[in-house]
Amino acid sequence: MKHTGWRKPTPGLGIAEQLAQAGERAAVPKSRAFVAVKRVGAYLGLKAGDMMLLDTLGAFTQAQDWEERQRPIVWASNAYLMEQTGFSLSALKRHARRLAEAGVISFKDSPNGKRWGRRDAEGRIVEAYGFDLSPLSARVDAFEELHAELQAERELCQRLKRQITVARRMIRARIEAAVSSAMRGPWAQFTRLFEELLERLPRRHEVSEQLARLLSWFKELQERVEAAYLKATEIVQPVENASANKEQVSEKTQEMNPREVISDTHIQITNQLNPVTSNSSENEETVSATPNARPEEQVDSELEEWVAEVRKKRAALDLPTVMQACPEFASWARNMGGFLKDWNDLHRVAGQLRPMIGVSEHAWNVAQDRLGKQVATAALALVFEKHSAGEVASPGGYLRGMVEKAGAGELHLERSFYGRLSGQAA
Repeated sequence: MKHTGWRKPTPGLGIAEQLAQAGERAAVPKSRAFVAVKRVGAYLGLKAGDMMLLDTLGAFTQAQDWEERQRPIVWASNAYLMEQTGFSLSALKRHARRLAEAGVISFKDSPNGKRWGRRDAEGRIVEAYGFDLSPLSARVDAFEELHAELQAERELCQRLKRQITVARRMIRARIEAAVSSAMRGPWAQFTRLFEELLERLPRRHEVSEQLARLLSWFKELQERVEAAYLKATEIVQPVENASANKEQVSEKTQEMNPREVISDTHIQITNQLNPVTSNSSENEETVSATPNARPEEQVDSELEEWVAEVRKKRAALDLPTVMQACPEFASWARNMGGFLKDWNDLHRVAGQLRPMIGVSEHAWNVAQDRLGKQVATAALALVFEKHSAGEVASPGGYLRGMVEKAGAGELHLERSFYGRLSGQAA
């Protein structure tokens, strides 16, 4: 990694310097560069103060600074930048550092750590040291592609959420109708699972993969609720028909008496029809006791198995959980890989981030062979996060330990990730 001047080098600053060198070879209008980064700034983890400082720095640059073989470098003093932004010195340094670590600006430090620069008669920068905005030129295409992908992702999430809302309303309506009508069926079980799925709905930062999985569970639950409701309706229907037949038989019996007078003989005739009524009653009991398909106990058992299967799938790690539990890793991954739509994208970026925390290629290959690509990727994300937080001193050794635990059946990654999420919420 190239080290410029007095500043302590980090992997992020090294990447920013490489981006600055690439940006020098591109000609990008300042307006285009700033529009592109502002559209994806939040996704990159940039705060409002970061963007304010970036705007302030951009105001110092001129159109010719963004031409090919030029670098838009700003050498404004800390005092002036503090006056323009209202930041304290510590806040100013913090925002500048975050911009650099995100690969949006680079620091070009002079040997003595001072910022200065000069322009020629045409206004072009001849020599300068300070904040280098060239990384924006290098990343403008990537930012624009990322914005398009984020737009498509947002639209897909909106469609999925609408479909989930429709399924939710149908499930709730059917369960409430069945319960209010005292229909037979596993409505309590359906209600419990429905409430669990409602709790699973993301409150913020939803991802289409997560919503698509939830939609599949809601739809499957809806199908089962509809089937149970239809079965309960079919059970009730023969009972209603039997009652109607009984009334019709009674009416016909009365019509058989031309004098329309109730006599002992008439009563006898009615009693002779009792076996027919009795058969209807027996059918009613039989239908009620034995539904059209399977005994209710068997249906309940199958439902419990399905509920257990859904819960097991929910416990499995998914991409949104990994990214939310490991914000530092997620920030680096997005900066390097842009929009990460699936595990394949994350696996590719994890391989690129591996050297930054000192995990050897051999250790990474062993982890992939023993754990599989998806689990190895999640494991590396966790190691990266713990190392960034100062919890792990030897990332390579920690990863090898995880592989050994997996071989002994003692690796439970999901507990670690959900534990970190709980800690964030606390």
